[in-house]
Amino acid sequence: MITKNKLEGVSSLEIKTIEKNNISIKEELLKSAEKGIIDNSIEGNLALMPKLLVNDYKQGNKILSNIISELESCRGFMISVAFITSSGITPLLQTLKDLEDKGVKGQILTTDYLNFSEPKALKRLLEFSNLEIKLYDKESFHTKGYIFQHSDCYKIIVGSSNLTQTALTKNKEWNIKVSSLEEGALTEEVIDDFQLMWQEANELTIEWIETYEKIYFQQREYTRKSKVPSIVQYKLRPNKMQVSAIKSLDNIREKGEAKALLISATGTGKTYLSAFDLRNVNPQKALFIVHREQIAKQALESYRNVFGDTKTMGILSGNYKEVDKEFIFSTVQTLCKDEILSSFENTEFDYIIIDEVHKAGAVSYQKIVSHFKPKFLLGMTATPERNDDFNIFEMFDYNIAYEIRLQQALEEDLLCPFHYFGIEDISIDGKGLDENTDFKYLVQDQRVEHIIEKAKFYGYCGNRVKGLIFCSNKEEAKELSNKFNNRGYKTLALTGDNNQKERENAIERLEQEEIENSLEYIFTVDIFNEGVDIPCVNQVIMLRATKSAIIFVQQLGRGLRKHTDKEYIVVIDFVGNYDSNFLIPIALSGDRTYNKDNVRKYVMEGNRVIPGCSTINFDKISKKRIFESIDKVKFNQVSFIKENYKKLKEKLGKIPSLKDFDTYESIDPLRIFENNSLGSYHKFLLKYEKEYSVHLDNTEELFIEFISKKLASGKRIHELLMIKQLMEYETNALSRLKASLKEIYNIDFKESTAISIINVLTNEFPSGTGKKTYEKCIFLEQDNEDYKISKVFKEKLQNQNFANVVKEAIDFGISRYEKDYSIRYMDTNFMLYKKYTYEDVCRLLEWEKCEVATNIGGYKFNKKTKTYPVFINYDKAEDISSTIKYEDRFLSPAQIIAISKSGRTKNSPDVVQAYNAEKDNVEMSLFVRKNKDDKVSKEFYYLGKINTVGEPKEFIMENTNKRAVEITYRLHTPVREDLYRYIV
Repeated sequence: MITKNKLEGVSSLEIKTIEKNNISIKEELLKSAEKGIIDNSIEGNLALMPKLLVNDYKQGNKILSNIISELESCRGFMISVAFITSSGITPLLQTLKDLEDKGVKGQILTTDYLNFSEPKALKRLLEFSNLEIKLYDKESFHTKGYIFQHSDCYKIIVGSSNLTQTALTKNKEWNIKVSSLEEGALTEEVIDDFQLMWQEANELTIEWIETYEKIYFQQREYTRKSKVPSIVQYKLRPNKMQVSAIKSLDNIREKGEAKALLISATGTGKTYLSAFDLRNVNPQKALFIVHREQIAKQALESYRNVFGDTKTMGILSGNYKEVDKEFIFSTVQTLCKDEILSSFENTEFDYIIIDEVHKAGAVSYQKIVSHFKPKFLLGMTATPERNDDFNIFEMFDYNIAYEIRLQQALEEDLLCPFHYFGIEDISIDGKGLDENTDFKYLVQDQRVEHIIEKAKFYGYCGNRVKGLIFCSNKEEAKELSNKFNNRGYKTLALTGDNNQKERENAIERLEQEEIENSLEYIFTVDIFNEGVDIPCVNQVIMLRATKSAIIFVQQLGRGLRKHTDKEYIVVIDFVGNYDSNFLIPIALSGDRTYNKDNVRKYVMEGNRVIPGCSTINFDKISKKRIFESIDKVKFNQVSFIKENYKKLKEKLGKIPSLKDFDTYESIDPLRIFENNSLGSYHKFLLKYEKEYSVHLDNTEELFIEFISKKLASGKRIHELLMIKQLMEYETNALSRLKASLKEIYNIDFKESTAISIINVLTNEFPSGTGKKTYEKCIFLEQDNEDYKISKVFKEKLQNQNFANVVKEAIDFGISRYEKDYSIRYMDTNFMLYKKYTYEDVCRLLEWEKCEVATNIGGYKFNKKTKTYPVFINYDKAEDISSTIKYEDRFLSPAQIIAISKSGRTKNSPDVVQAYNAEKDNVEMSLFVRKNKDDKVSKEFYYLGKINTVGEPKEFIMENTNKRAVEITYRLHTPVREDLYRYIV
């Protein structure tokens, strides 16, 4: 229990340290309060400043994330909220367990006001040994407050957010966060009021909850029965996504096309979309083709909800022969039979829909498609990418009507929110399960107990569990099912060996509300990856290695369909020691750039940026295993590039252009450019694409490689635009570029700008081996007071193939600039929070020459341009104490301490210049990267302009006799919260 005037669990040494630092924390709090309340331009620690907390995932902000952050670092906490639901507690389970393990205690005060809080959630909280729960029932209770006790201060969040899923992640909520010393009047008032209510409240007990539970469910049942659907609910209307898709389908038909492909994530309403489009087209007869009778029945019900009694509908399957209807829903197995198929005329149906059309490469599907000649054919799938040789895109003439993936579906609130937990699978003799683990270990009792323990801990939404468990193989599924049953669970294993009747019976038993003869879990391998609709599923357990991002999303999708009795779904992923673990964050994020730092960042901060109410949690061991997997994989290796290239080519039906990779969210072409054996897209195509016949000489290939490696990322527009204009006009290069930069991009052109561009395009910019590599890549030559196209570049452009390849690379680079780098920070050439190499920084700061990393050594002052970039490799150890260790370290999102080069004192010229920067009008900039960042790209996050504050502090470096200096910098723009947490 937290009490005033006492820091429980704090050693005497720590108390002395706190007392010693008390003056500094007071000063920090005063400055921060003044900044937040009086004048935003005042220096202050943003971590302590009064702050408005809102839910805005696009900015990496969620109230839930703020609460988790405070819980993770606090010494104790108090929560006073009116409403607590399971959906609000579930995302906090991992954090609460970690606090329990650390012995951090908490008090939670709530109420039965309006009978809103869920009995299940209250029971769940009582299971934690470190939590005290009390019930305040004296009067209407509507508080929403969170109090966190830290070693040197209190942090308090008060506002509108209860402990519910939507309040913590999605709703428009206002909460104010303030920091204060214990002696502060506000803190005293808040804690006094909390403790007053705490003394008056009653201890929460299981007995009370069981009594309350009866009242709670009676009220819920009454509310459910009293909800009479309005007439509007009967007249179904398409959602935003469906309206866009229907419009696209209309556009395709207007162009005279007779086929289209719809790609949409599981659970996003593909069937309803097709029904809305049929209502729009109004065909006389329509055919809906599926691969299972159960799905045909579900589709028919969906169509009835849209059309009512205005159309007759029937099933054609092994059990039904209702062929005299306007809309027929048929299984492919029945329809492909000769006697059935021949009974229909070729033009019998105006409109044909094929569900799960990625299966259409099979002989049975092709037989049907060949027979019919509809006015329009629509294919629907969540996963068009196939591992076989059949090209679904080609079948539909590459007409993609609409595409909605997981992230967009979450944004549009089309899916049920999920709470994902990546947790440690068991270890055998200290080693995690991997690709070579013997079968006996997959089904040993220790693992079974581990699975059951975690399934119970993370729970499910609803009154009883209705779960799917995905296994590695049939034998594992069967054996684990047996072992679960021996422990009192009701489960069975379903594999490809089970017939359709057995599958349907199992699903019915899982779905039913009656306990007798019901199922709690179905163990399976992959038969539920697609097609089957089981909306009631409230828990998905993954016991197999993630070998494919597509299959991961398919299996996740089994639980994402909305259901009236399901507020959320729990997904438990047992992460073993697999080389392919990097696919987990890729699947969850939908990021196909394959940038290692982006993947790592999502593991750390995905919870903040995932749309809607969904949450993502990894425990420490699973994070470690995924990071190790990311470290091992080479996203720029040829085999990986070829695999992604092949998928994109199949989708387009032609060799993709560089821009196509961005348009269709495929692998980032920069991964191709990074590969030293390739260096350019042209070189890749030449080596691995049989249809590509463009041959260039060595010098031409070198020009292409230079543009690809040095310019095509789009980090600066200047050189790209210069080359494009040279190709068209040849002369007056500088004057023309100067005018265009100002007119098109509002970029001013200085003398240093001209020198920088000229040096880059005449090979005067590089140093070391880089100068030799591209010595033939001369784009410019002087022409009186201006510049013109060089003789060698002009000569090579006579080869139209070369000119085309150059133009494609340049256009790609310009599009990248406009998409990713055009929002320049202040008056710089940089975009805040984008990443840059040492060479990029030298170029964008308009230095005449590129300085290699060893010459920069952490920072470098350039006298001509009056620029002073500071580079920091940030790797703060968890057990470090900033009071005794000298290292680069953030004090807050707005302040960082950086260490000078060794052998420096506070009077050294570079240190003096840092402290005189503002006076001398020198622009200082901060670039930070994690030490474990991708060693291929070697990029730093640009964190904006900085200036020194305070006084330099000399010290003797550890294990040496050399002096160094601590320099404190203030960031003009505090680091965005999600990025800050990732870095530190």
